[in-house]
Amino acid sequence: MSSAIVAGIALALAVFFVILIVKSLIVICPPNRVAVISGRKRALSDGRTVGYRILKGGRTLRIPLIERVAWMDLNTIPLEVSVQNAYSRGAIPLNVQGIANVKVSSGEGLLENACERFLHTDSAVIGKIAKETLEANLRGVLATLSPEEVNEDRLKFSQQLIDEADDDIKTLGLELDVLKIQNVTDDVNYLESVGRRLTAEVIRDARVAEANRTAESEQAEASARRTAQVAQIEADKKIVEEQNYLRVRTAELEAISRAREEEALVAGETAKAVASQELETERIELEKRRVEANVVVPARADLEARQLQAQAEAATIVEDGKAQVEVFKRLTDQYQAAGADGHDVLVLNMLPDLVDKIVATVANVSIDRVAVVDTGGGGGNGDGNGDGGSRGGIPGLMSQLPASLVAMTEQIEATTGVDILASLRRRDSEHGNEG
Repeated sequence: MSSAIVAGIALALAVFFVILIVKSLIVICPPNRVAVISGRKRALSDGRTVGYRILKGGRTLRIPLIERVAWMDLNTIPLEVSVQNAYSRGAIPLNVQGIANVKVSSGEGLLENACERFLHTDSAVIGKIAKETLEANLRGVLATLSPEEVNEDRLKFSQQLIDEADDDIKTLGLELDVLKIQNVTDDVNYLESVGRRLTAEVIRDARVAEANRTAESEQAEASARRTAQVAQIEADKKIVEEQNYLRVRTAELEAISRAREEEALVAGETAKAVASQELETERIELEKRRVEANVVVPARADLEARQLQAQAEAATIVEDGKAQVEVFKRLTDQYQAAGADGHDVLVLNMLPDLVDKIVATVANVSIDRVAVVDTGGGGGNGDGNGDGGSRGGIPGLMSQLPASLVAMTEQIEATTGVDILASLRRRDSEHGNEG
């Protein structure tokens, strides 16, 4: 158990010593400081070779026994800059007091200059060097400016001083943050004399301006009175003109009103006439529609009905004609197939129609009764036998029928070329042979 405790203590001590060693080798740089690690050579961006490297913020490891760490502060160093009896342009001695803030520059190239000049140097010494440099530049800038320019435009003076001192400050590796001129005086009362002169000039200009303003005020007052009088006259004139214009305008409006009234009357009559004309037009249109509804439409409907009826009758006639043609065609085929007797059969079939046609010629003659009148030639012996001479009465009529039939058959034969009696005899003989 004791050996385990000893081993644990030894391990803890070893870890503790490792931590101490690593801590001593780690370099951690805050943002307001710069770590300068010396001991190894390295090349700069401008081609120079130096024996140090610079760490600006962050961390790094140093090589023990070979590299050593030194620190530089980047904090601002406030300075009071003043010169006494510095001659300005025109050989006027001036006393100038101002303040400035400088610091070690962290820019590339400038920081190396500061390291080479101020490493292990106290901030007070750096401030003293910067103050002496700025005061020397201040005397050089004062020699180029007049006392008036230095006193009146201090911003311009400060900017020229910054431009003048910039190169010298950067050569030292420093950076000028702020430079302000607080006070400018002189021991010969030049600025006071200039002030009195300027004050007198200002007072004089003020009095002249006051007099000018008084004269201008009086002139303006007189001009205002004149303008007011002219304005009053113009106003009266304007009032008269407006009154005249009002009377003229009133007369014009009355004339326009009367004209409008007359136009309205004429427009009313015109509208009445137009309305009457439109009403008459509507009446004519209604009459046209009534006539069309009562006459034209029924006539058109009747015409269409008659046309449809005529088309139906025509269709019926056409179909009947087609049927009769078909019947005639078939009869003709049958009669042609019957040979010589076909002609006679055709005429015999047509005979009733022919008789009807002949009888139709006296269709308008109506025989109610037949009266047979004896001509006095019948019955030569007076006993009523009627055997003497020509016979009269009914016997005479009956005796005339055969002759009339023969005459009719002869007429039919002459008309149609068919001998009806011969056809009948031929038919009887055919029936007798069959019997």
